[in-house]
Amino acid sequence: MNRFIDRSVLRRCLINNGRNFTGKNMLQSPELMDAVVVSNLRLFSQTVMDRDQDFGKFKWRRMMSSGSAAEPASKAPAVKQDEAGTEKKEEGGGQVVLSSYWGISRSKITREDGTEWPWNCFMPWDSYQADLSIDLSKHHVPKNFVDKFAFRTVKLLRIPTDLFFQRRYGCRAMMLETVAAVPGMVGGMLLHLRSLRKFQQSGGWIKALLEEAENERMHLMTMVELVQPKWYERLLVLTVQGVFFNMFFVVYILSPKLAHRIVGYLEEEAIHSYTEYLKDIERGAIENVPAPAIAIDYWRLPKDSTLKDVITVIRADEAHHRDVNHFASDIHFQGKELREAPAPIGYH
Repeated sequence: MNRFIDRSVLRRCLINNGRNFTGKNMLQSPELMDAVVVSNLRLFSQTVMDRDQDFGKFKWRRMMSSGSAAEPASKAPAVKQDEAGTEKKEEGGGQVVLSSYWGISRSKITREDGTEWPWNCFMPWDSYQADLSIDLSKHHVPKNFVDKFAFRTVKLLRIPTDLFFQRRYGCRAMMLETVAAVPGMVGGMLLHLRSLRKFQQSGGWIKALLEEAENERMHLMTMVELVQPKWYERLLVLTVQGVFFNMFFVVYILSPKLAHRIVGYLEEEAIHSYTEYLKDIERGAIENVPAPAIAIDYWRLPKDSTLKDVITVIRADEAHHRDVNHFASDIHFQGKELREAPAPIGYH
């Protein structure tokens, strides 16, 4: 009702130049003049805003001017959600908890002793005890052209590595793991796509190769806790990973048996490098520092484990990857596909 009266008064004022029908000035009071003008300007602005929202013009105004005080109604829930989704810390602890509109949250996970599980990168069921009884001296003797090509390629790749890192085995291991985590991911990805294209089971090899890639990545996460790479080493990692990924991708498409044989020989070199690493630790050239917490939980090591224990279990993992990749290459040499032989799943 007040809006109708104000609008009528303003219309009559504009038509009659501030006078009513009787000719008397109805806006002689400045206070009344200000009240009527402010009230009707507010109504006019609201009317324009409603029209702009109806015809889509207000949206363009908001895009052109982010400082406008007005907000469209559709933005209000998003702002409230952002405010509701801000980080908050639990009382008594320092862990950050994110509230989610979708109700996604990890259930509380504890160790066997009842303490809270601190890692998000892997779960307790992903941890395991490495098989330290595995034969470290096994070697696949090159028998044909493919084997000899793979063997000599790996030996050739070791030359610049030895020249660059020499006996800095911590940095060498970090570089080695950034490369070693690539083949399993490439092989698993290509087998995954093959399975989708041909509607075939993979025989478990997709999971086996992805487990290998994840295990190698955990080696890297452990080594990063022990060795802080310098800027030029990080640059070298970017270069080597970019080149190696694309080269291995092409090789695996052209000849999977060659690709797996190369990885098998790479793992043999890894065993040799970690053996030299252990020798330097035993003779005191490298300090036998306490094992990182992530390594203790991942390999289920005793609480008082040291760097020597960590390198020992990593070397055992590399020996397992050696056997798996030489086995995969042998399957291809027999003229079969990987899916025809059961994959070694569950090692990790």
